Amino acid sequence: MADGWIDACAAEDIDAEDVIRFDHAGRTFAIYRLNDDTYFATDGLCTHEKVHLADGLVMDGIIECPKHNGRFDVRTGEAKGAPVCIDLATHKVKVQGGRVFLQIG
Repeated sequence: MADGWIDACAAEDIDAEDVIRFDHAGRTFAIYRLNDDTYFATDGLCTHEKVHLADGLVMDGIIECPKHNGRFDVRTGEAKGAPVCIDLATHKVKVQGGRVFLQIG
C-alpha cells in the first residue's frame, strides 16, 4: 500500500486480547488486538532476551514475555516489569477493509 503502509493480516486473524507474529523485510513484529477491537503493533522480540513476544500472554493491554515474564504495554511499548528495562518500539496501525496495515519507519 502507498505511503509506507504494509498489509499485515486480516483483522479477524487476531482474536480479542491476543497477539500474532508478522515478519517483513527481515524483521519480526507483534500485532495485538485488545478487547475493545483496537489494534497495536510493536517490535516482535523482547528487549531482554530476543524471545518472540507472539508466544506470550496478552492481558489488559500488557504482553508478558514467555521466557522470563517481563511485561510491556502494547499501546506504548513501555517496559512494565523486571527483567525488562528497555521499551519496545511501536508502529502505527490502521484497519481498513477488514485488513490490518502497519507503517514501519
